[in-house]
Amino acid sequence: MNDTVAGCNAQPFLEGWFTLDAERPQLLGNRCVACGTVYFPKLKSGYCRNPDCDGERFEETPLSRSGALWSYSNAAYQPPEPYAQVDKDAFRPFAIAAVELDKEKMIVLGAVVAGVGVEQLKVGMTMELKLGALADGKLTWMWAPAGAQA
Repeated sequence: MNDTVAGCNAQPFLEGWFTLDAERPQLLGNRCVACGTVYFPKLKSGYCRNPDCDGERFEETPLSRSGALWSYSNAAYQPPEPYAQVDKDAFRPFAIAAVELDKEKMIVLGAVVAGVGVEQLKVGMTMELKLGALADGKLTWMWAPAGAQA
């Protein structure tokens, strides 16, 4: 994976899951109009999963850009799509972070920006959302330690 957005085709690998704002990207969830329960990924249709709510209408809502590192690991194997490398021999291990979003208190997984390995991560540290390009040039969200350059 690449750690920069520059030079990519600016197409997201998952349309509508996050904004393409290079400076302040945000994940996009939705919120039940009746009770306020937030979902990511978005519920496409149906009913609110909150057992105390019978809501069926949802509105798109941007999610927190930061949160606390809840857990992490490394991906020391060639992952499946959409993370498959263009050149299978070019795979490099990378870190994966589970981050508890500040406001929503939900856990969102994502790759950690290139150049930051598991040895630099610590449970509880603040992480920020960034954009990064996959080997095919499509964009995805990534996590970076707060204040790190991505």
